[in-house]
Amino acid sequence: MTKLHFAGLAFAACLIALPAPHAMAAETLNANMVNQAQLSPKSKARKAPRALLLRAQILLDRANFSPGLIDGKSGENARQAIAAFQKARGLRADGKLDKETLAKLVENGSEPALIEYKIGEGDVKGPFVVNMPKDFEHMAELDHLGYASLLELLSEKFHASEALLQALNPGQTFNAAGATITVPNVRAARTTGKVVKIEVDKPARGLRAFGPGGELVAYYPASVGSKEKPAPSGTYRVRRAVFNPTYTYDPKFAFKGVKAKEKVEIAEGPNNPVGSVWIDLTKASYGIHGTAHPETIGKTESHGCVRLTNWDATELAHMVSKATVVVFLD
Repeated sequence: MTKLHFAGLAFAACLIALPAPHAMAAETLNANMVNQAQLSPKSKARKAPRALLLRAQILLDRANFSPGLIDGKSGENARQAIAAFQKARGLRADGKLDKETLAKLVENGSEPALIEYKIGEGDVKGPFVVNMPKDFEHMAELDHLGYASLLELLSEKFHASEALLQALNPGQTFNAAGATITVPNVRAARTTGKVVKIEVDKPARGLRAFGPGGELVAYYPASVGSKEKPAPSGTYRVRRAVFNPTYTYDPKFAFKGVKAKEKVEIAEGPNNPVGSVWIDLTKASYGIHGTAHPETIGKTESHGCVRLTNWDATELAHMVSKATVVVFLD
């Protein structure tokens, strides 16, 4: 295991105020409905049917323009992802889901947006942490910060909210190998291209990744800093990418809400305070990392660092190098 002992390493995931869950719309969703969803003359970008929004989110995810957590709902993360995709494809970047944008998304491949998945033995073997501690001292007692349940594991595996998976699979208990479920058809093997420049757009709460030719190759929604601990400004570089990092909290960090009086070391795992990956920057104590709470990305603040979903942070980590420039935009 790789240990992180960067002074002032920003803790994000467990110090944020989680938004209240929204009630799921009483709308039936099935694979056929979503896979064939199209814009009608009466459809409006922010009032499109949920099946169409879900299809668009999955297509955006597969095109490496992440909407964050796939949930079939309209919102700022989806709008920003659409706008980034439109700009990259030479369309009017207004963030609205129109026929031209949908046609470009479909051009990326004819694979269906929703597919069937058979839950495997590897999915159910765990071990799961049913009662995940919220304080550092008790987190430090665990030897792995694993998933709380099979449903949470599947949610991250398919970049989808737990509520969406439940809506797509009514009556499913998500606890047995061999069961077949309907899931978003996200890429199993994500992009491994080269990113030479990253722009962290602080006002827009987004991260743009550019290839060697200056082309926009990926976009991710992000939580970036706060008034208490703002993100930096200026230009830096990637120092290294650490997968499955451990996390050390030092009381001198004095993070609000943390009562630990002594240093505590927290084991690796997807529910680690910095998630599944840490991309270390040449700005001391700052980095780009994952989170245990993907539903908060772009909607809450961080303690200075750039927080992405675990799957987006992991994808980005595979594309960066020590030569990658990171620019924070004010």
